[in-house]
Amino acid sequence: MTKLASYYVPGLYVEDFSIDVPLDWRGLEPATLAVGIGVRHGAFPDPIPGATESIKLFYRTLCAPEHAHDDLPLLVFLQGGPGGEGPRPTSPTADGWIAEAIKHFRVVLPDQRGTGRSSRVSGQTMARLAAACGADMAHGAGGTAAGTAMAAGKSAASAVRDNAGTEAEAATLPAKGTPAATAARAQADFLKRFLARSIVYDFEYLRLTAFGGRPWTTLGQSYGGFLTLTYLSLFPEGVAASFTCGGIPHVPASAAEVYAHTFPRMAAKTGQYYARYPEDAMRVAAVADRVAAGGVTLPDGSPLTVERLQLLGSDFGMKPSFERMHWLFDHAFEEGDGSVPTKDPAGLALSDGFLMSVLERTSTAANPLYWTLQEFIYADGMTEPIGWAAEHEKASRAAFGTSERPLLFTGEACFPWMFAQMPELKPFEAAVSLLMEDDQFDRIYDQVRLAANEVPLQAAVYFDDMYVDSGLQLDTLSRVGASHAWVTNEFEHDGLHGDAVFKHLFEEALNRGDLERALRS
Repeated sequence: MTKLASYYVPGLYVEDFSIDVPLDWRGLEPATLAVGIGVRHGAFPDPIPGATESIKLFYRTLCAPEHAHDDLPLLVFLQGGPGGEGPRPTSPTADGWIAEAIKHFRVVLPDQRGTGRSSRVSGQTMARLAAACGADMAHGAGGTAAGTAMAAGKSAASAVRDNAGTEAEAATLPAKGTPAATAARAQADFLKRFLARSIVYDFEYLRLTAFGGRPWTTLGQSYGGFLTLTYLSLFPEGVAASFTCGGIPHVPASAAEVYAHTFPRMAAKTGQYYARYPEDAMRVAAVADRVAAGGVTLPDGSPLTVERLQLLGSDFGMKPSFERMHWLFDHAFEEGDGSVPTKDPAGLALSDGFLMSVLERTSTAANPLYWTLQEFIYADGMTEPIGWAAEHEKASRAAFGTSERPLLFTGEACFPWMFAQMPELKPFEAAVSLLMEDDQFDRIYDQVRLAANEVPLQAAVYFDDMYVDSGLQLDTLSRVGASHAWVTNEFEHDGLHGDAVFKHLFEEALNRGDLERALRS
């Protein structure tokens, strides 16, 4: 452990640290490594060309200034994502749950591996791995039949249909035996080390080494709830109590099942938006028609397609998303008073401000692992490949077609075209294509252990959650021991950002007597 800094922000005392953790935990255990035994057991994983054996795990601790030197119980925050770094609070109330948490705990905010300051993974990382294999991956799958079609704005599914099915699908991958193929395999193997099992191993090692092995309380937001069930499956002895907010995965996990539930929710959310702002249906349609006519580029040079326009719906699970969307399209048009033009769509001019806003709302340049790992958070062991589950679900629903009007928005779903068109994702294209065909992933949930779980688990389940279906959450919780669900329609997926949700969960658990161990740890 290395202490990097200590300082104050308004209302908080902060300390920054980092530790070294293995890139590949296979054959290692946190408990033995914590006492200096680093011998791997079982099969030795092959080294990944260009990758280091260890990476940095960055974390910071927060507490109220008056408790800076007190021995406080620990609460570790499991960030949503995937690919999300820990919060950077400007004050206790900037993220409302923090103000409540520091009344009782010292809060630990790790940057999950590959994010923030924890050996960040980006396009530069992918290029470095490719270079170690003697390949230039700068252009991803460009130059192949399907890759060229995708770069032109077609989805992978349409590219495949245009090029006789599976033959074209295979063409999106580098030819076997080439440096590019070797690089893609190395990149794919590398990315598999940034999923739930590795993240939880990091956190358990952190608990054992930096905090003396004291049990801590976990608070998981969204994907952090997925990590919670992985933690309870692997190292329940390290957890005194758990809270989750909008983040109980369905176990057994299935990406296809998730999207079968969330696409209907997106259709409903879009309908609610248009019902609230009826003129916006025409405004969005006019923008979509202009984009479909071609020749519209975003400020980073990437093409604006109707599919990318649909990605704006990812915000619909937060409040006040309908208002944010309304004001976004309010300044879509360059000419006159901004009213919906009646001229030929090809002649419409979209405003620079609108195009910049679309880029900012749909780009993941700051966290490229979000879309890169999006479908692989549902990989638990696996018996068959994920195979672009969201793309298949969307293709089965004609109402989500790009020529349909009113235009339906999509939600938290990634598609093949994103890795051909979006600059921050192009370096990941070949590796993600390989992973979509992979059926060998780490096991992350132990259903037997979860059924016998004795760690108190208090879960906020948002009834209208657009990202993590409430029915699937409740089904899982019905099979997890010591779990309690609070179902509410008062909040959307981002309810934790205020102070009310965590306060409610904490008080419920406290009144039930579930925090006795947590508060004395």
